[in-house]
Amino acid sequence: MFDTKAASARQNSFDLVGGRVLLPEGKIAETCLSIENGCIAGIGGDARHDRVLDVRNALILPGIIDLHGDAFERQLMPRPGVAFDPGLALIDTDRQLVTNGITTAYHGLTWSWEPGLRGTEAAHAFLRALSDVRPHLLADTRLHLRHETYNLDAERQIMDWLSGRRVDLLAFNDHMAHIAEKLDKPDRLAQFAGRSGLSSAEFLGLYNKVKERADEVEQSIMRLADAARLVHVPMASHDDESKVDRAWFHALGCSISEFPVDESTAEFAIANQDAVILGAPNVLRGQSHCGRLMAADMAARGLCTALASDYYYPALLQAPFKLARDGLLSFADAWALVSRNPAKAVGLHDRGRLEAGLRADILIVNDANPQLALLQAVVCAGQMTQLSRF
Repeated sequence: MFDTKAASARQNSFDLVGGRVLLPEGKIAETCLSIENGCIAGIGGDARHDRVLDVRNALILPGIIDLHGDAFERQLMPRPGVAFDPGLALIDTDRQLVTNGITTAYHGLTWSWEPGLRGTEAAHAFLRALSDVRPHLLADTRLHLRHETYNLDAERQIMDWLSGRRVDLLAFNDHMAHIAEKLDKPDRLAQFAGRSGLSSAEFLGLYNKVKERADEVEQSIMRLADAARLVHVPMASHDDESKVDRAWFHALGCSISEFPVDESTAEFAIANQDAVILGAPNVLRGQSHCGRLMAADMAARGLCTALASDYYYPALLQAPFKLARDGLLSFADAWALVSRNPAKAVGLHDRGRLEAGLRADILIVNDANPQLALLQAVVCAGQMTQLSRF
């Protein structure tokens, strides 16, 4: 009888030989890396298994951990009002993640007071789809719930999701002021309305109705933060406007500051040992798409501890190489922004670095062209999920 378990164990036990491995202490050394039962069995010495992959000249790196990515919305609704099945969207997104080196992904699901793409029905459908397709996903896919704080009617449901361990990262978002700035611009109002499935007049009316409940928001945030702390779900505040904002969220247990709007707020977060997340697309473009902090400069000054894909998955693989190429950080420190540091920020102690006993999330990269790193293979939890020509 064919022993499928034994065959699977053999397939998932192999050695990578000849590659240049990024070691935990930051050095890069040509050595053997052994993988067994989904974990890194050892680094150094001779090959341990019959199955050996010669990765000579390639750079061997820990898999990328993306704490904030919402580019999947393009698969859900590629054009305003044109929606596709969320299960199909998640599977397509998963393949994009892995081909860009992202082995752990926190999908930034925005649940807003708006209907449509970011509405209640869409949020519930997304969670159902994620549960259904998770066995078929290659990356370790988790939920980063981006709670729009004026979505007060969602509080009870989010409490249930937290207690049911369906949320892996809870972020507090408030885009009311951002939307208000655009409401007198017909094209932008139409864009918001199109996303929600409402007419411009209907959207404006809903916005004004939601705004009337402003005095309820603070207490709602505090109740949700209490619930998240109770089940040890990490929390983030989004677009911190000031040190006062960051201090308030820090006191609630939000140890992550996503996209602080100015330098002094980022400095305050770092001084309080909070993680600061900025965008990898910002690094590649050399500027923020909305005129805010320059992520590369902030990283060079120690004011950014992690990079996220934000709206563009390919940026996470390329950004550390650019930071090192531009002399802003050592390569080891740059790569930590997409591996070790995000893992630490959310308490994932089993990944983020190449070390015996940790989860085998590994990238095999051709870095011969300093301007464009190319993935040759991706290992997710010990499974070879992508392999190109060596």
